[in-house]
Parts: sequence; C-alpha cells; structure tokens
Amino acid sequence: MSEPVLSPPTASGYAPVNGVEMYWESRGSGGTPLIVTHGGYGVTSMFGPLLDELARERQVIAIELQGHGHTRDIDRPFRFGSFGEDIAGLVTHLGLGQIDLFGYSLGGGASLRATIQHPELVRRLVLLSAPCRRDGWFPDVLTAMKNNNRANFDQFRQSPMYAAFAEIAPEVDAFPTLMDKTGELLATPYDWTDGVTAITAPTQLIFADADSIATTHMAEFFNLLGGGLRDGNFDGSAPTEMRLAILPNTTHHNVSAAPRLGSIITGFLA
Repeated sequence: MSEPVLSPPTASGYAPVNGVEMYWESRGSGGTPLIVTHGGYGVTSMFGPLLDELARERQVIAIELQGHGHTRDIDRPFRFGSFGEDIAGLVTHLGLGQIDLFGYSLGGGASLRATIQHPELVRRLVLLSAPCRRDGWFPDVLTAMKNNNRANFDQFRQSPMYAAFAEIAPEVDAFPTLMDKTGELLATPYDWTDGVTAITAPTQLIFADADSIATTHMAEFFNLLGGGLRDGNFDGSAPTEMRLAILPNTTHHNVSAAPRLGSIITGFLA
C-alpha cells in the first residue's frame, strides 16, 4: 500500500512581514482560519496528509518561518518573540481576522509567543510537543541541542529534513546558517510562565508519552493554563476549556504523524 500524499495547495504566496517575505500555502475553505507552523528545520510538507485532514472543514494556512524552506533568511537572529510577531503580521497582511493556531515544537514556541503577544488575534491555540520554559526539556536534550551548528552539517546533510529543505529553498547553501541560528535560539533561556497564566484562549496541549519534554513539565504547563486543578464533576463536565492529551507509544520526533493527532485537533477546534 502506497503512503498517503499531501494534496497541492489551492493558493500560496509570500507575506511581507517585519522584513521577512514569509511563505504561506492554503488548503480548504470556511471556518476560522488555522495557521500551522512547522518544527525546527521543518517545511510545510513535514505534516504530510495531516494538513488535508485539518482542511476538510476549514481553511488551513501552513507557513514557513524566517530562514526555513521557501522563506529566505534576513539579517536578524532567530527569536521566538520575533517569530510570534511574524505570525501576527501574516494574519494582518492576509486580512484573516481572528484565527486558530497550531504549532509543533519550535513552531509551538512561535505560536505560543504570538498568542501571548497578540491575544486578540487568537480564538483557539493548539501546541504539539512544546514547553513554556527552556528547562522543560530533559537535561540530555538540552545538551544535544548544542549540536545545532554548522560543525555538524555533514552529518545533518543525510537527514530527511535537509532533503526537504534542499528541494524547495531559494538558497540551498544557507542551511549551515540555519543550523547556527537555530542553535543560538535553542541556547537562549526563556520562561513564559507569566504570559501563559494570562492566556484566556482555549488551549490544547499535546505531547508524546516518550517526548523530549518531562511529563512533570507537561502537567505544570497545563496547571498554569488553569487546567487539571480540580475534579471535573460527576457528570464529566470539565472545569475549564483547557485540554491536555498525551499520545501513547510516540516520541518528540514522530508524534506529528500519530494517527489520532488529526481527530484530537479537529475535535478541539470544533
């Protein structure tokens, strides 16, 4: 049996935001637009047929952040706050009004910052395998993040992520710089506790049960949103609109392809 293939986008283009010509591609129509943001080194196609599943009953716009995929890099360091501003700028440029956000890993950090910085734009937020503090990652994962630099380019050149980048990037030789900037971003401390506690948009946190993020941090993140702080009542009514899902037998690296992921996201957004 052949692997499912992602359908071509119905529209695509570039949004001029904060000096970045951000690539976007759209599928589906109707409903509240959903902005989908890839993980580190990712491109829109990394989600595969999940984008089609999400677009069955709504417009889904997948984007590529600064220096990723079709989107050329500029002379600006990678910062989650800047990525959040870029997402907000794209929403304004496309005239989308209020939107939903779904971000994975690095894209989850960008989506979280967009929500904290521009709460008026976000109706609902879905974060996949993304912490709200840098120390939410396991210590050995933080150590491994130090390998994100051009010194390890020859090894990374063999990866599917590089192949996907090389197929579409306007400047294929920019990948070592992408590695350096990603490494600097991942080494920069952050703690968004105060911003998370101020979020009022219904938020769905999704993690793998063998994630790169500690389960204690998953619970703490959920608690900061106001979830999991008391019993949900005998009739099953939940005390908040915040949700937490942990997908079994998955890791940080394959959770975006988990079979149940699409139904969890679409059920929450509905």
